[in-house]
Amino acid sequence: MRDAVYDPALDMALRAAHGRADKRMLVALFCAAANRCPAEAAFFLTQAYVFALDLGAAEAAPLRARLVA
Repeated sequence: MRDAVYDPALDMALRAAHGRADKRMLVALFCAAANRCPAEAAFFLTQAYVFALDLGAAEAAPLRARLVA
């Protein structure tokens, strides 16, 4: 996330959520990162999708749809 749209607060939140293994928060934060950084959106959406699948979360279907669009 080190480009023109780098957000240190988002970066710290992602690191903290990883440290706590807070998968629900990781889904939300990776979605936020994807929205903030279109050039790297596929990577961030993939991460969100993997965590959503792991949780069995309802967000998995719309994330998959965004990835295959």
